[in-house]
Amino acid sequence: MTTDLLDLASLLTDEERAVQSRVRALVDREIRPQIADWFERAVFPRELVPALAAEGLLGMHLTGYGCAGRSAVEYGIAMQELEAGDSGIRTFVSVQGSLAMTAIAKHGSEEQQSAWLPRMAAGEAIGCFALTEPDAGSDPGAMRTFARRDGDDWILDGEKRWIGLASIADVAVVWAQTDDGVRGFLVETSTQGRPTPGFTATPIAPKLSMRASIQCDIALDGVRVPESMRLPDARGLRAPFECLGEARFGIAWGALGAARDALETTLAYVGEREVFGRPLAGMQLTQARLAEMVLSLQQAQLLALHLGRRKDAELLRPHEISMGKLASCRAAIDICREARALLGGNGITLDLSPMRHAANLESVRTYEGTDEVHTLVIGQALTGISAFRG
Repeated sequence: MTTDLLDLASLLTDEERAVQSRVRALVDREIRPQIADWFERAVFPRELVPALAAEGLLGMHLTGYGCAGRSAVEYGIAMQELEAGDSGIRTFVSVQGSLAMTAIAKHGSEEQQSAWLPRMAAGEAIGCFALTEPDAGSDPGAMRTFARRDGDDWILDGEKRWIGLASIADVAVVWAQTDDGVRGFLVETSTQGRPTPGFTATPIAPKLSMRASIQCDIALDGVRVPESMRLPDARGLRAPFECLGEARFGIAWGALGAARDALETTLAYVGEREVFGRPLAGMQLTQARLAEMVLSLQQAQLLALHLGRRKDAELLRPHEISMGKLASCRAAIDICREARALLGGNGITLDLSPMRHAANLESVRTYEGTDEVHTLVIGQALTGISAFRG
């Protein structure tokens, strides 16, 4: 039973449909059979990384250095399929590719790109993106992490929080204040098998969301970084924001994968579940809720596709990405909650996906910009007036 009542598949090219089929098959083969166990045990399946790399999903929107060089729409389609499996798995791909690898690709030197991007695309090295701090989330300009010059090196001191993959990362893209504004640094988390002095990454636990993913606190206590590891083209907050834009675009697609999976799971359930001698799917109230769910899903999918086409045409603007993330996250979490309700008591178990998706989406709608932040971005685009400090 299809949820694509508008036949949006007909708007995709043959190559885009091929990407969709390949990633959907990977999810069906590698993720669906085990995701409930990973979520319950709160483990990230690092053994999955080679399969993601082999499919060309790590830094897939980048060109060169072993990256797949896929279009924005193809990237979005892949994120939607991965998140139909689980938001935590899609988050790994986003952190690795849209954040860490993009930072190196956009702002790194040729030497840095050659050293890291091929290994990261192959899944041989993992990266993280250290921007958020305990007291600087929605306002990254308030970051306190500081890098001071010491001869040919930099000394980093500070704290970061909610940093995906940090405890398993080989390289951390760390953003810090300097005497000359915000700069980015590549911090190797270990050298010759020994932890880098002063760098500590501690997984945050216990969590009720994103349990098949890793988020960490980072402590930077006098971490020494050579000048050669500073990102030379990263100047000011615009640099990390360019990376966040890539991740937010992926979320605008990805969240809808969770929503679609929740709807498909619910359709199958209500078609088999009998109430008062007839299928639950035959009840008017059930059909009304399902109709609202598919309407909301397909509206958001149309918006995501439109944004993808604009991105491929190099026309996409930051406020459009905010519209996509805000609309998709709102729609997805509402769909997953409605799906859980239609599943009744069985909906609170890990045998069925909607409540797991809904829990994950509480994180997805918060990271890479909260609903409120994206609302203000849209408001500024409409009025020309920034209200962030109003």
